[in-house]
Amino acid sequence: MRETNREGRLWPAHILLSLGAVITVFPLLWEVLTSFKSFSESVQVPPTILPAHWDWSNYSKVFDGIPFAQQFMNTVVMALLRTAAQLLLCSMAAYAFARIRFPGRGAIFLGFLAVLMVPGQLFLLPQYQIMQDLGWLDSMQALVVPGMFSAFGTFLLRQFFMGLPEELEEAARLDGASPFTVFWRIALPLARPGLLALGILTFLWSWNDLMWPLIVNTDPAKMPLSAGLASLQGAHLTEYPVLMAGSLLATLPVIVVFVAMQRQFIQGIAFSGMKG
Repeated sequence: MRETNREGRLWPAHILLSLGAVITVFPLLWEVLTSFKSFSESVQVPPTILPAHWDWSNYSKVFDGIPFAQQFMNTVVMALLRTAAQLLLCSMAAYAFARIRFPGRGAIFLGFLAVLMVPGQLFLLPQYQIMQDLGWLDSMQALVVPGMFSAFGTFLLRQFFMGLPEELEEAARLDGASPFTVFWRIALPLARPGLLALGILTFLWSWNDLMWPLIVNTDPAKMPLSAGLASLQGAHLTEYPVLMAGSLLATLPVIVVFVAMQRQFIQGIAFSGMKG
């Protein structure tokens, strides 16, 4: 009887959450349906939900409009290199802030946190000038190197390291392990959920990054998919079904990654805030 009463009290929350889920999924569903419409249907007022005739040619037009395969590979390489670099560099910096005592540790960490308060657009001009001086415009280095470092990733992993028991590390030090050995063999394996969470966040952010690739790359063969799809928008006319078809093709790999890793992602985010 108690369980029945409890379930009865929860039904408003279930309805509210279901409504939120529908609102969240609707844009993706609209993208899928629009990708099969003709251009006239996509701009029809009032809009139609289902296409009158399912047009599969929009997907072939994507490959005709942009070098999709090359841009897809550029996106994969950029996302993987950024993710691997952030996992390595942020974990080392985070462990130093969490466990190693050195002069100015608190002030330097506050400097890291201050970066999070500054809009990223303020860094675009100086970063572009650096890429130009290095001769890296229209190159993979310009896409990867500025995204190898993350103040947020350092903060996230620092919170995770601070939640780990110090007794294991102290036992390793008593056995003669160096600080790097303690980090690599003790702390890093225990931080696997946090690393997975940061890896997924970095991969998603890198996959969807648009502004920076548009600024440093003008060659379609050197662009990631985000910038390539933006070029499908015309100045006076945009083929919305073709654009939606390309966006869906670019979104599917990210959805697969998130669905496969969602449990580890949620676990890592939850554990990272246990101790501050």
